Parts: sequence; structure tokens; C-alpha cells
Amino acid sequence: MSLLRKLNNRAKTEINSGFGVNTSDYGGRFVNKDGRSNVEKMGVGFFEQISWYHTMLAMPRWKFLFSILAFYILVNLLFAIIYYFTGVENLVGVSEGSILHQFTEAFFFSAQTFTTVGYGHVSPSGFLVSAIAAIEALIGLLSLALATGLLYGRFSKPTAYLKFSANAIIAPFKNSTALMLRIAPYKNTTLTDTEAKLTLRMVVEENGKMLNKFFPLELEYAKVNALPLSWTIVHPINEDSPLYNLSAADFENAMVEMIVFIKSFDDMFSNTVVTRSSYTWKEIVFGAKFLPMYHSNETGDTTILDMNKLNSFTQADISFTYAGSDKAVNG
Repeated sequence: MSLLRKLNNRAKTEINSGFGVNTSDYGGRFVNKDGRSNVEKMGVGFFEQISWYHTMLAMPRWKFLFSILAFYILVNLLFAIIYYFTGVENLVGVSEGSILHQFTEAFFFSAQTFTTVGYGHVSPSGFLVSAIAAIEALIGLLSLALATGLLYGRFSKPTAYLKFSANAIIAPFKNSTALMLRIAPYKNTTLTDTEAKLTLRMVVEENGKMLNKFFPLELEYAKVNALPLSWTIVHPINEDSPLYNLSAADFENAMVEMIVFIKSFDDMFSNTVVTRSSYTWKEIVFGAKFLPMYHSNETGDTTILDMNKLNSFTQADISFTYAGSDKAVNG
């Protein structure tokens, strides 16, 4: 019996998965580990396809701070050049000296004008330089307002502060096996009403064509009331599961990818937060079980959640589930 027939006999596919069906139109995984869609857009201009607000909010902290600093320096360098070639003699207070000294004075005057600090040591003289200084002051006010808004947006953005285990595992579960992954909150937030949804992508042959098939995976528990500790999300592999009796080799041949969606309510933000990730067949370990990642402290009055153990697992025997099968379990 073909893999497609087995799947159709025991699992219902998702019709509106949101992803492509034809495998020749797809490249790599659908969702990256950080939750972003693995899609590159073409047909529109570079600046048209980018939302700068979303980009500035989503970029890493060091890139954001570097971008702000680089913009600040470049703008002041530009205006320093304008002041210098307009004539530093029009900047009252600039002392005589080398070209580098005078340019440095023009740069710091630009910085004071841009930030509207205005120490008064150097001041513009004449209509042209005063007009340039006025324009720079306006640009500075608008730029500082944007930078302040972006800083506040990054600080106040509702975010699901959850980490995913680096690997999913096929582990023993109630006299059978289950597909498991683990998540845990890593900041001092309180998450409630946390829901999980798993969607499985498999490549199967249908009428001579290789197609992407998507299956919703039933979970032991799809929702937890609170998430103060780690949560091991479990998909029991029973006769109704599309993974039933499939080996690691089958996972590789079908180019399995499991897409994970998490939705929770953060009572500090008083808002719903979402996050997602995915696991390809290379990131699914057969014959393993997660190790506990929390324990009580020495006095027994507090629970310690060790985030370093989020992806800690040990080997486990699942060969009993393949008794009588010609499939080999590759751990």
C-alpha cells in the first residue's frame, strides 16, 4: 500500500493550509526556526516590499541601536559638509585652525542643532547658514520623534516570550509512541490560556506528481490554563495519526516538516500574543525522551525552571512499536 493511501485512510488533510501544494514550486522549509515565513518576494521594488516600521520593531536590539547611531552620525556628517563648504566663517565662534579642526567644529554644531541642544558656543550668521540650521533643526525634531516612537514600540510590543526546544522527538507514550516538543517561558511574564496547533507537511506522490500534503495533528492537550513552567506538547501516534508506523527513513523520504503555532494571553500586556516555529525531519529525533527541566530549590519553597535543559533528552527504546514490521527505526 502506498504512503498516500495509508495517509488518506487514517488522516484528514487540511484543505486550506495557506501553503503551496506543488512541491516544484516550493524551496526549503515553509517556516524558519524563528517563526518567519521562508519566503522571498519579487516583482515589487526593494523599498516598496519593506515595512520599515515592522523592520525596525523586529530587528535584533544591537542592529536597532546601531541603525539609530549610524543615522545620527551620517546626518550630522552630511550637514557638517554643507556647513563647511558654505563657509565656516559663517559659523560665529569657530576658532581658526586646521581643516580637520574646523570640520570638527562644524560637525558638533550640526549635532547641537540636530538635537536642538544649542550650547551657544557656535551660532549661524547670515541668511543661508541660518536657513540650513533651521531645516536641520526641523529634521532633528522629526527624527527624534520617530526614534522615540520606535523605542517605545519595541519596549511595549506584545511578545510571546517563549522558547522552543531545538528538537522534536519520537518518544514512548502509553504503550505506543508520540511526537513531542517542548516550550517554556523565559521572562517574568504570566501567560494564560495557552493554545497549541501542529500542522504536518509531507511530500507524497499522487497521480505521478509529488505534492505537499498537510495534516492537522491531534494533541493530547491542545490548551493549558497557565504556563508558568515548561509544556511538553504531545501528539499521540495511534492508528488515526498520519505518522502511524512511519520510520525515520519515511520521515526523510516524505520531507516531513512540522509547523507549530502557539497563541497565549499575556495579562501584563492584556493582549493575545502569538509565536510559531517549525521542525524538519532532520530536527526530529527518533527514540528519545525529554529530561525534566524544573525542580524544587534547596529549601523546597520555590520551583527552579532550568532553561538550559529545554532541549535535554536521553535515548529511549521505541522498537516495540514496530514489532512485526519490516521498517527499521533509525534513532
